[in-house]
Amino acid sequence: MSSPSTAPDDLIQPFRLDPFALRGRLVRLGPAIDRILSQHDYPEPVARMLGEAITLAVVLAGALKYDGIFTLQTKGDGPIRMMVADVSTQGALRGYAQYDAAKLDAALARAGISAPSVPLLVGSGYIAFTVDQGEDTERYQAIVELAGTTLTECAHHYFRQSEQLQAGIKLSVDRSGPGGTWRAGGLMLQRVPPEGGYGIIADDVEDGWRRAMVLMSSATAEELVDPDLPPHGLLFRLFHEEGVRVYNTHALEARCRCSRERIEGILRAFPREELDDMRKQGVTTVTCEFCNTRYGFTRADLDRLLAADS
Repeated sequence: MSSPSTAPDDLIQPFRLDPFALRGRLVRLGPAIDRILSQHDYPEPVARMLGEAITLAVVLAGALKYDGIFTLQTKGDGPIRMMVADVSTQGALRGYAQYDAAKLDAALARAGISAPSVPLLVGSGYIAFTVDQGEDTERYQAIVELAGTTLTECAHHYFRQSEQLQAGIKLSVDRSGPGGTWRAGGLMLQRVPPEGGYGIIADDVEDGWRRAMVLMSSATAEELVDPDLPPHGLLFRLFHEEGVRVYNTHALEARCRCSRERIEGILRAFPREELDDMRKQGVTTVTCEFCNTRYGFTRADLDRLLAADS
């Protein structure tokens, strides 16, 4: 997944702040996030919230060492019932949201001029982080209640519950003018356990952490998504006095993992009675919730599936 790149978009830019053992990632999403959010006719508040979820998933995935799929999922009792975003170690990115249009309209009417928030749009529920490295490995999952106005605050709530991860995050999702293309950006700073050889005392490490968090917070929402501000330029503006060191970027792209073969595998798991009912209806259409691709299955296709399992 690592490769040097001068591209300004669809990448994770890892960096490090010396000498305080602070690790970071800058995420920039352009065509990838626009493709994912544009594949469905989401109302703008839903698209914006899903964009934040996808960007947060990428930021968190970049902090982990894994070989498989990292998934972020929210479930709540608000208008947005569920959001799912996942990213593979190869950089394949996808996401979707399920929402209730009537509840959304009512919630936005109640909010008036207030900015849409997690309590308003997602409601009470939870956010889950899952690492799946395949059938022969144990899945790791962390679940925490949705506690915060934004998804960033919800992630910080998780960090406060964790003894192994101390981190700060900043996210931005916007579009270039009314009806324009979507863009997203994110920053994450993470404290790592000091290794031998730093030669610094605890107070210096603490001061370095606080200063780095202040500098990160000075990044504006516009800077995080600005296509004319290269990732290296933003990192230099924020952290040049801290000795920022950048590493090879990780490329990202909007790519769904659905296929006709996968859908056939799902259909084979259905009870024979249900497959028989589908067969009687003629053509059965299955739509991928992520990319909105439609797969059609005729009577002959279903006959073949039934025969294969008989």
